Amino acid sequence: MVEIDKKIGFIGCGNMAGAMIGGLLKSGLVKCEDIIASASSVKTLENVKKLFDIKVVKDNGSVVNSCDIIFLAVKPNIYEAVIREIKDYNLENKIFISIAAGKTLDFLEKGLGKDAKVLRTMPNTPALAGEGITAICPNRNIDIEELELLKQLIGTFGSVEVIDEKLFDAVVAVSGSSPAYVFMFIEAMADSAVLQGMPRQQAYKFAAQAVLGSAKMVLETGQHPGELKDMVCSPGGTTIEAVAMLEERGFRSAVIEAMRVCGEKSKNM
Repeated sequence: MVEIDKKIGFIGCGNMAGAMIGGLLKSGLVKCEDIIASASSVKTLENVKKLFDIKVVKDNGSVVNSCDIIFLAVKPNIYEAVIREIKDYNLENKIFISIAAGKTLDFLEKGLGKDAKVLRTMPNTPALAGEGITAICPNRNIDIEELELLKQLIGTFGSVEVIDEKLFDAVVAVSGSSPAYVFMFIEAMADSAVLQGMPRQQAYKFAAQAVLGSAKMVLETGQHPGELKDMVCSPGGTTIEAVAMLEERGFRSAVIEAMRVCGEKSKNM
């Protein structure tokens, strides 16, 4: 794989930024000397420096001045403060990548300037395992060649899908926040296995592997999830008994409603 001759910056060094940096370095697309990151916490910077051997600074402006592509990897509630801090630097030909829920291209352009090159994204935490999926939407200032480069970079920590911006709230619900629902499901399955006598760590392994394998079947077979479910449900068997109980307790409607309120929260942020 050919190295990318760009300087990559991260404003913010939390878990998601760490997953992205790790993916970039592991892919060989970017060298550690070509990545610079900033954070408000000295301890965070020390940890990132130790883990990735990249350049770290406390000053966000240094990241903007030094880099061609800048990930805004901070929490949504401090986006305005960060943008105010960096907007007066020379932003010409630099690409800014947002990872925040609820921060639209219009919001980002108003802060960074109408000529700014901006990519709105919504990654998810499985990026930490190299199995994330990231929705992306470029603004009008990003050309086709730049978009292909950005897809290549973001693809180092999972799948990439270009979507219409109007779908971002749905993406927040179906992938950005959904790992939390899946973790709850795994935990609940493991709790039941423990109740039936299985050791805790073994229960987590069985539950997690079942979820992983089931997800791979959906992705790799292309079959409808309902069809795959039916393959497991023998007439009068154990699985259909469990499925009937889940339906009785409103399993699917609870998931649908949870995702609805998640999407509404994203829309109103």
